[in-house]
Amino acid sequence: MIDQVQELLDQYWSWLKDKTKLREVDGEWVEITTPHLDRHNDYLQIYARRRNGTLVLTDDGYIIGDLNRSGCKLDSPKRQALLNMTLAGFGVQLIDGRLEVHASPENFAMRKHNLLQAMLAVNDLFFLSIPMVASLFYEDVVSWLDSSDIRYTPNVKFTGKSGYDHLFDFVIPKSRRQPERILHTITRPSKDTAEAAAFKWIDTRDVRSPDSRAYALLNDQEQRVSQGVLDALANYDIRPVVWSAREAVRDELAA
Repeated sequence: MIDQVQELLDQYWSWLKDKTKLREVDGEWVEITTPHLDRHNDYLQIYARRRNGTLVLTDDGYIIGDLNRSGCKLDSPKRQALLNMTLAGFGVQLIDGRLEVHASPENFAMRKHNLLQAMLAVNDLFFLSIPMVASLFYEDVVSWLDSSDIRYTPNVKFTGKSGYDHLFDFVIPKSRRQPERILHTITRPSKDTAEAAAFKWIDTRDVRSPDSRAYALLNDQEQRVSQGVLDALANYDIRPVVWSAREAVRDELAA
C-alpha cells in the first residue's frame, strides 16, 4: 500500500510541475499560472516580484474581486471574521483586497502552496447565490455540530509527510468509544474538490493516530452529489456524507 501511495504522490508532483507556466509581466512581476481551477474552470494565477530582499506573492485581488462582482459581499461582521480566520490558518494577509504572502527562496514552495490553498478556501467558503442560499454551508455545519452536542475543534492545521500544511475544518478528539475523527466540508462537491480532499488526507494520515478516521461533509442542498465524487473519496478511506443524510453519522461523531 505504501508503494501505491508514494506513486500517487510522485504523479501529483509531476502533474503540478508540468502544468505550471510562467510569464513576465510589466518587467518586474512574474505571472504564475497553476493547474488549479477556480469556479469558472479557469486556471488560478498568482503574481510574484522581489521587494526589499523578499518575494511578494499575491492574487492581485482576483478572489475577493470576483466574489464582489458575483454579488457575494464580505462586509458583514460574521463573514469578515470567517474570512480572517481562514486566511490566518494559511498565514495569508488581506491587503487592499489582495491575498498576499511574503516568501524567501527557502520557503517559497510552502508560501506559494499556502496562498493557493487560501484562494481556493476563500472562494469555496463564500461563493453562493444570495437568493438561493440562506447561509454559508460552513455555518450550517457548525450549527448542526453544536445542536447535536458534538464536541470539536475548528480549523486545525496538520503538517503532512510532504512538509506542507493542510487545514481541516473540524477535528473531533478521541473518546473511549471512538477514535479521532477529522471532518472536511466541501461546499461544491466535484472531481477537483474530491481529489484535493483526498490528497490532504493521504499526505496527513500517516502522521496521525493509526485509527484516525476522515469524513467529508458534502453540500447537496443545491445539486445532487455525483457517484463519482462519492467513490473517489471512499477509495482513499474518506467517508463521504451528503448533507441530507448527515443524521446517519450523528451518533458516531457525538460518541
